[in-house]
Amino acid sequence: MAKKWHEAKLIKIQEESPTTKRFWIELEDKETPFAFRAGQFITLDLPIGETRLDRWRSYSIANAPDNSNILELCIVKLEGGRASKYFFEDIELGQKFRFKGPGGVFTLPERPANDLVFICTGTGVAPFRSMIFDLINKGNTLPNIHLIFGTRTTTGILYRQEFEQLALSQSSFKYSIALSRKKAVGTHHGYVHQIYEQAYIKTGKNTVFYLCGWSNMVDEAKQKLIKKMGFDERQIITELYG
Repeated sequence: MAKKWHEAKLIKIQEESPTTKRFWIELEDKETPFAFRAGQFITLDLPIGETRLDRWRSYSIANAPDNSNILELCIVKLEGGRASKYFFEDIELGQKFRFKGPGGVFTLPERPANDLVFICTGTGVAPFRSMIFDLINKGNTLPNIHLIFGTRTTTGILYRQEFEQLALSQSSFKYSIALSRKKAVGTHHGYVHQIYEQAYIKTGKNTVFYLCGWSNMVDEAKQKLIKKMGFDERQIITELYG
């Protein structure tokens, strides 16, 4: 069944890092709630070309479902990218979009029964942010969640204050940051792989790993978890960016 196209407009832009911005779009139809599951994405039809391949770009929804018909997207600037140029140089508040969705099956069970390890790099954190705050908003007891976020330097850390505050207020939530290029207090110097390899070497069937980010990170993590650490492939759920 084909996804319905929706009309929306850009209502807010906020810089999150030197190379990443947050964009909020609001559906023109304010009467019908836009239903989606935390972790899903939408596909925008952007005015950047003639063909579908040129124009269509998919982005995870970064906010939790709240029936507001306002969606947040977290978008990184990519050198030479048409969509990047549009979002970082050309776009203006009030710009109208067509988008379809929601799409994707990178979602949680209604009531997660397992310990959850979310491993991500860059804007791959967006679906996890949606999942975490959706669980909180539902009022359910938060399962054990460990969010492992990787980037190069401190300037690339996304949503840091939110997650650090959450780690202080929720005993079941743990937050780790891996910086590959520079050392910083309160972070791990290296890659995300070293964090989960040390933390979950002796855990078993009750842990489920969700991986989201660039394909090389996701592929490497999946291989390590299965071949080196002995987890079952069914315990690993992935979403690729690029």
